[in-house]
Amino acid sequence: MGQRQRPLRSAEWFGTADKNGFMYRSWMKNQGIPDHEFQGKPIIGICNTWSELTPCNAHFRKLAEHVKQGVLEAGGYPVEFPVFSNGESNLRPTAMFTRNLASMDVEEAIRGNPIDAVVLLVGCDKTTPALLMGAASCDIPTIVVTGGPMLNGKHKGKDIGSGTVVWKLSEQVKAGEISLHDFMAAEAGMSRSAGTCNTMGTASTMACMAESLGTSLPHNAAIPAVDSRRYVLAHLSGNRIVEMVDEDLRLSKILTKEAFDNAIRTNAAIGGSTNAVIHLKAIAGRIGVDLTLDDWSRVGRGTQRRLDRTRLRKWPTAPGDQRRRAGLAASRKRPHRSLDADRQPGRLPSVVYRTGTASR
Repeated sequence: MGQRQRPLRSAEWFGTADKNGFMYRSWMKNQGIPDHEFQGKPIIGICNTWSELTPCNAHFRKLAEHVKQGVLEAGGYPVEFPVFSNGESNLRPTAMFTRNLASMDVEEAIRGNPIDAVVLLVGCDKTTPALLMGAASCDIPTIVVTGGPMLNGKHKGKDIGSGTVVWKLSEQVKAGEISLHDFMAAEAGMSRSAGTCNTMGTASTMACMAESLGTSLPHNAAIPAVDSRRYVLAHLSGNRIVEMVDEDLRLSKILTKEAFDNAIRTNAAIGGSTNAVIHLKAIAGRIGVDLTLDDWSRVGRGTQRRLDRTRLRKWPTAPGDQRRRAGLAASRKRPHRSLDADRQPGRLPSVVYRTGTASR
């Protein structure tokens, strides 16, 4: 580990020999935690949006275990905690109504507990902006790990998109073009693995935004949920977050105006969801960056689309197709580099790179 630029935040709880330190350590020890884990190790929070009511995130318990392995390997100590999982698929009338509520849950959980850094486990649409908003308000070292997109749906030997084919089939039933039996047969085939929607909707868009902002490791947005490399990435994220504590690499050093410009360009390049506008603006507000609607015109206009929409319609798994073509990094030429090299030369600060230099 490198030389820390400041004392551990968690030492305010666990690093004293007074009455308060006694109580904090004693209560934690009822989980079987040995005393040496409190001796100067970074405490890494794993903010988990796992829920069986959020199908996109239902595999996060296993994902969290791989993050923990990475944290322990790097010399930190992981502590997992739950936050409100506002999944879009079941929550009525819309998860958007609870995005800010979820962000408040995240903020208070981080701010009020002995955590030196946090890994955000996100997936379904609003969980990504909600967790980034809450973490940004606390401004501690943070890394995002998404759950990844599900496999392509299958129906009658053809690929179908999650959350898209249902509209087409529904209209065909009404028109008498297909039977109700055929309609119901497509139901199980549409969502046939763990993960988020396999189309370029809000979930995949915000995963791309998290990566282009510099808050996740390369390829985080594209690796499918059931791909073993998803768990490797979770492990490496656990490694990296411990290093970020030593570097004091907080979100305020990553989420700069240039980073948001890069995210806007990326969204234009991938043909991402328009929901990115309201979510990026909310994240920017939490970190103190002045992002306006005019910035979308200023930055996004003229950006070349790097992903073929026609191909995305033919092969529904937009993120999966990205993975086979080397991921989001391929659409941006180099990971965590501005899409517009003339306006923003060199690498932007990210969880991979500190300002101007590689961190590993």
